Amino acid sequence: MATLLLLDTSVFPEGRSASRSVTSAFRKTWEEQHPDGTVVHRDLAADPLPHLDGAGAAAGFADPAARTPEQQTAFALRTRLADELEQADAIVMAAPMYNFTIPSTLKAWLDHVIIPGRTAGAEPSAKGTPIVVVASRGGSYAPGTPREGFEYVQNYLQAVLGDMLGLDVEFIVPELTMAPANPAMAELVPLYEASREKAHSNAAAKAKSLAHRFTA
Repeated sequence: MATLLLLDTSVFPEGRSASRSVTSAFRKTWEEQHPDGTVVHRDLAADPLPHLDGAGAAAGFADPAARTPEQQTAFALRTRLADELEQADAIVMAAPMYNFTIPSTLKAWLDHVIIPGRTAGAEPSAKGTPIVVVASRGGSYAPGTPREGFEYVQNYLQAVLGDMLGLDVEFIVPELTMAPANPAMAELVPLYEASREKAHSNAAAKAKSLAHRFTA
């Protein structure tokens, strides 16, 4: 039985969140195709992780036998998160754009889970695991758009997830999500709707493909 790790990060509930609606569609299809599988769901907005502190960071470089009690406690969380990453057969991650970058709750997860010599390094422990990142955004930062240079979500996550952790990264990008609520973007509503439909379709197709891969 395959395990899906689902990371939600939007501060808004599903009915108001573009990223949650897509991760939910992914999960629904995954469970339909793979009813015997396991879903580990971390809602980093509802249950945020503490920021990585000095004890947790130092513990990652210390001899396990020489760690202080404070370091042991801090590193236990990092170990649990790394275990979840390594045990996942597939990952779906919500990464809505907030102020041109990822939510701080997702950054906290990354800071904990990136452990040199284990999850990161010459042979990352989760290397090759497929991850689908739902990178929703209120506007558009696609190549050729006026704000192309402000795209710090996909570029950053490709480097961290792909280059550091060795994951097989694929992005789904629902864009222009502010169009229905912003009168100045009213003419972009059809483009938003098309982007939304494409995102849901891609999520379902990718979930189905991955579920079949692990049940074949």
